[in-house]
This record gives sequence, structure tokens and C-alpha cells, in this order.
Amino acid sequence: MGTTAPNPMVGCVIVHNKKIIGEGFTDPYGGPHAEVNAINSVKDKGLLKESLLYVTLEPCSHYGKTPPCADLIAKHQLKEVFIGLQDPHDKVAGKGIKKLKDAGCKVTIGVLEDECRKHHKRFLTFQEKKRPYIILKWAESDDGFLAPQPFLRKNNPEPFWITNPYSKQLVHQWRSQEQAILVGTKTVLEDNPKLTTRNWAGKNPIRVVLDKGLKIDASYHVLDTSVQTIILTEIEDALKYIEGVAYVVIDFSKPLAIQICDVLLQHNITSVIVEGGAKMLQTFIDENLWDEARVFKGSVCFGNGLPAPKLQGTLHHQEKILTDTLSFYTND
Repeated sequence: MGTTAPNPMVGCVIVHNKKIIGEGFTDPYGGPHAEVNAINSVKDKGLLKESLLYVTLEPCSHYGKTPPCADLIAKHQLKEVFIGLQDPHDKVAGKGIKKLKDAGCKVTIGVLEDECRKHHKRFLTFQEKKRPYIILKWAESDDGFLAPQPFLRKNNPEPFWITNPYSKQLVHQWRSQEQAILVGTKTVLEDNPKLTTRNWAGKNPIRVVLDKGLKIDASYHVLDTSVQTIILTEIEDALKYIEGVAYVVIDFSKPLAIQICDVLLQHNITSVIVEGGAKMLQTFIDENLWDEARVFKGSVCFGNGLPAPKLQGTLHHQEKILTDTLSFYTND
């Protein structure tokens, strides 16, 4: 998860006489797809003519970073292919299925389709809604605040941790699974976050930062150029831009969430985790541009402070992480 984007994370299994003889999943972006890895894992290629292939998404039919998977399946003359769901990408969209049928392969579509749609939700959202899959994430105190009163921060400018170290590590795992992470100016100025996966073995997400007036200077971690970073601003003065950082000008007088989604679409970003702050999160909620929300509730009470965002969503399930409660919401 998180390595194949913007490609989907496809899984494939090959069966001969009710026995699995090959399996594979999509390599990190630019590498072989699931069907190629599954076919290559079969020791006796002579069995492929009498085998069934199961795959979560329609095999590709075009040349991209790799040759078409449909051609490889046809070349080895697999007799039957079971597909979870048709690929909505305009370069595929039934063309892979047609290639297989034209090669004499029997094709069944829609096997465990609901499960496959859930598995491919990032890719499908990007293709069908023309925006990334959006995850909102925040931690709130037991009495519903994101942060205590500002005067408590004056003597200690470090982030005020609401959750325990295990929840923090889980968030770093999530970062490794999504293509990008988004925060606002205030979050950077107050917390100076790195927005990386320091507490988890995995790739760092692309950092996306809203900075209307370019208030964030080179002393902040997000501008250290160690990770791909995109700054969304209204300042068009290239002399104020830092080399190695991408700057995109947007119109702050218009709804922001939809503009941010358009920028991420242009950068081929299929998923983003919105980590703050309160204003940024509420912007996505108010524009109804979110797919799921992951909300931690810690045991600390502030009594007063910055209120947590107000969310209208369906509570999917809850988990306990020692003293923290983690709630998962979906935007149905």
C-alpha cells in the first residue's frame, strides 16, 4: 500500500486444477504489474494453457511504464480469466477484456466486485471523480478540543500531544500508505512538523502546504527539500520561491478544497491525508470533499481551547489504542 500509486494496487492468483500455482501483486510504480508477477511465478509455464487467472482489476491493454498485461495473458493462452471489476481508466475501460476475448479467453467480470471496489477506492475515486481519495485525520481532547488555549504554548512551542506514542506511530504508518499529506500555514508555523514517516519504515508522502502569503520561511522543516513539496500560494513572485520546492498559485477568494483537489489531480496524486489544522479540515468538510475521517480522542481534558471540526458522517467502527479511542467515519 502506498508504493504503486498512481497505479492501482492489483492482486492476481493463477489456479490449475484447483491448486494455486502462481500469485503476484503490483510492484512499486514503474515495475511489473500483478499479472506479470503472477505469471512469472509459475514454475511450469506449460500449465498456463489449462489454468484460470483471478485478478482484482481488468488487465491493462496499453503500453505505459510496462507492456500490456492483456497481451501477456493472451500469449500464454490462459483459458479463463475472472476479473473483480472493469478498469475505468480511459486507456483501458474494457479494451483489456476485449483483447482477452479476441484471443479466445473466456472472461468473467464482477467477481467480488464490492470488495474489489473497496480495495481499489483510491484509484477509482481518482478515475471516476477526478480527484484524490481524501482522508481527514485529527486528534482531539476528551472534551473536544484540538489544542489548549494559546497562552499555554508560549513557553513550550512544541506540538501539544493529545495521543499516546502508539497512536503517533500508527499515523506515520498511514502517511506511508498515502501519496500526499496536506496542512495549512498555522499548523506549520505553530508546530514546525516534518510530515514524514520517521516512526515507520515506509516512503514519505508528498508534502502539500497551504501558504497564502508565503509566511513560512526556509527555517521550517517543510521547506528543507528532503521530500517532494508543493506550496499553494497567492504570491506569483518567483524571487520569493525556494529552489527545489514546487509552487502553485490558487485563488484564495474562491472555495479552496476544490482548487486543492484540482492541483493534486494535475500532479497525478491519487490520495491525500489532511492532517490540519482546524480551518483546513473544516474547509474540506464544508465543501463536502472527503471520503473518510480518522479521529483520535485522547484522555487529556483542556477545558477550553481550539474546538475540533464538526463532522457529519457515518461512524464505521472504533478501536482502542491504550488510552486513546480511534473512530473511523465514512462520507456516505
